Amino acid sequence: MESKKYSESLENYLEAICMHGGINVKSIDLAKQLKVSRASVNKAINTLIEEGLVEKELYGDISLTPKGKGISHKILWKHNLLRSFLIDILKVEPNVANKEACGIEHSISDETGKKLEKFIEKIKAE
Repeated sequence: MESKKYSESLENYLEAICMHGGINVKSIDLAKQLKVSRASVNKAINTLIEEGLVEKELYGDISLTPKGKGISHKILWKHNLLRSFLIDILKVEPNVANKEACGIEHSISDETGKKLEKFIEKIKAE
């Protein structure tokens, strides 16, 4: 079953929260990582709260809900899969591959991700 599509921006927030451990994440850390203002972080977090993807106490830290954790892990899986493909198969320079994987991860379906994963495994096995 395909997961609901969220905006690239919201997916970036979920991914960043996950990369910070998924629990007790500070808004300032997200702002620094994503290079946005704290006001932008607060707006996005409020949207993620409405979607049931994160929880936040008033003036407190941010944590992924089980639903948010599942989605953020899927985003990271796609990112790492694409990064691996670009670096290991296409021989793209790692910094470029990381940046491009971050853009592509939001566009591919779960099904395409699974097919890409099988393709990478096949190529590496040869």
